[in-house]
Amino acid sequence: MNTNITDVFFDLDHTLWDFEKNSALAFETIFKMQNLAIDMQEFLHFYVPINKAYWEKYRKDEITQKELRFGRLKDTFDLLKFAIEDDLITFLSEEYIFYLPKYNHLFEGTIEILDYLKPKYNLHIITNGFAEIQGNKLNNSYISKYFKTITNSEMAGVKKPNSLIFDYALDLAKAKKETSVMIGDCIEADVQGALDAGLDAILFSESNVQVADNIKQVNHLLELKKYL
Repeated sequence: MNTNITDVFFDLDHTLWDFEKNSALAFETIFKMQNLAIDMQEFLHFYVPINKAYWEKYRKDEITQKELRFGRLKDTFDLLKFAIEDDLITFLSEEYIFYLPKYNHLFEGTIEILDYLKPKYNLHIITNGFAEIQGNKLNNSYISKYFKTITNSEMAGVKKPNSLIFDYALDLAKAKKETSVMIGDCIEADVQGALDAGLDAILFSESNVQVADNIKQVNHLLELKKYL
């Protein structure tokens, strides 16, 4: 690992902010409010991979934000064979975005590792998430104070893994590629994207996915102490 690191860039969802846990709680809330008899375990069984696939399309600019929000729900309800009007799906998609940042479970070790890193490095966020809710997630989970800059894809005009978003973030942070590292859960968007842009990178993967030998990986956030 480069010992001259000065700036550490984090992804937010699935890296610090426990997206799946918070997402499930948001859906549970809005389904209950609308009196929808939906088995949450069955719903999530279909929704989680569908959502991931939609985000991959969104990253590649194959769909719009609106199509992502509606389509991932529509496809899930179709697989569940749950009869529901499109207007209600649209309403649920909006309610979901409203309630999602109200649940703010973080991955184990988040606060401890940020407390450890903060005195040593400049900390930043680079996220493909929507600007309107990413700020609320950071504020509501009380971790916004740790970060000097926050870059999202709407600001940069491109999404990870496009190298231009990393260039934008580096410029905003007044940081250099040679002394910066990106930490995130997505091998394509966060790790390979950062490496291609000239930064160092570390993959965060609770499930210890198989990656190339040259990829640095941690399974728990506190393992970052090995590198930083």
